[in-house]
Amino acid sequence: MATAKLSLSPAELPPLRQKSSLIEANTVRISRLQIIRQRKPLGVHCSVAPNQVESSAVRTPVLDSPKKTECYGVFCTTYDLRAEEETKSWKSIISIAVSGAAGMISNHLLFKLASGEVFGMDQPIALRLLGSERSRQALEGVAMELEDSLYPLLREVSIGIDPYEIYQDVEWALLIGAKPRGPGMERAALLDINGQIYAEQGKALNAVASQNVKVMVVGNPCNTNALICLKNAPNIPAKNFHALTRLDENRAKCQLALKAGVFYDKVSNVTIWGNHSTTQVPDFLNARINGRPVKEVIKDTKWLEEEFTERVQKRGGVLIQKWGRSSAASTAVSIVDAIRSLVTPTPEGDWFSTGVYTNGNPYGIADDIVFSMPCRSRGDGNYELVDNLQIDDFLRARLQKTEAELLAEKRCVAHLTGEGNAFCDLPEDTMLPGEQ
Repeated sequence: MATAKLSLSPAELPPLRQKSSLIEANTVRISRLQIIRQRKPLGVHCSVAPNQVESSAVRTPVLDSPKKTECYGVFCTTYDLRAEEETKSWKSIISIAVSGAAGMISNHLLFKLASGEVFGMDQPIALRLLGSERSRQALEGVAMELEDSLYPLLREVSIGIDPYEIYQDVEWALLIGAKPRGPGMERAALLDINGQIYAEQGKALNAVASQNVKVMVVGNPCNTNALICLKNAPNIPAKNFHALTRLDENRAKCQLALKAGVFYDKVSNVTIWGNHSTTQVPDFLNARINGRPVKEVIKDTKWLEEEFTERVQKRGGVLIQKWGRSSAASTAVSIVDAIRSLVTPTPEGDWFSTGVYTNGNPYGIADDIVFSMPCRSRGDGNYELVDNLQIDDFLRARLQKTEAELLAEKRCVAHLTGEGNAFCDLPEDTMLPGEQ
């Protein structure tokens, strides 16, 4: 939808639903799609050229935009519109950056963000989409689709390939862009290649983003990428960085529900511990079904310790074998779930999984890594770790294995975190969920 810049303050902007008397006309600048100036212009195209706009509307070129954005056709036009609805105020616009914005995951995610499904039906947003040199035209196509979808809450779309421009003052950064692991590529090589990308992302966020920006790292290996990113952003609280493990949690809930013969809304208190790799630990010991401990409902301990764990760890790979493509749609859904868990109060007694910085954790996990753990939120974007969970010998042994892998990954990227020379001694070349 359009970015509407009114002469009113953000707190006075009217929403769409409740109608009352006419209010005075306000000059509304229509600038739905803002194309950030690049070294090579993107060459924006629009189906409406300036000479096709109805002459009855007053239109003047936008020549004094403070952002010096390039415009075309309808985006260069200022209209006088009469507001006919006066209701409660819009909230202030939230600015959300998405990297890898031309990819398949983003293709599902962006429309959920724009619809109000994530931040609420009274929350206008601005989307700032980051791509690469190769995806310049694809970014235009994404922006055109968002424009044509007429989302009333989507007030601005900006696209570009420079993170220092795209991340300016953003309050949320969803970092999806990363190089996939190719055939024959060792995990250490992937850590280095994507680690360099995330070091630059961290530096850009540190330089220009809101100092309370919330960062969700999706690009793999996401735990260590999140660690690299936060180490390169010392002005942003380390607690604000997350590695996405919510899809693993959703998969675990699905498997437990199938085994117990219940719908998955009956499954709660599920934790994914550790790394987003095949060393991850889906926790059945503390999980519940209809409020009862899972082990009281599912008495097949062998299934829980072996088949359940393996199914969750390898679910992505099975999906690729069945469908021939990776789980882009369900990943987008899990990003939505992860954000909503931070902006919505956690139901009493429940928790959610997210990869976070370990300093000060109550579980005995090593400090200074990003490790998936159980969290609760009051709905303000922050979280607290859940205490007093059961950890038996089986769970402890699994936690130590995934912890060892993350510590080894940390040593492997020391040159990217400012901690000296890298030394790769990965315990084994484990796979990412979904890899073949």
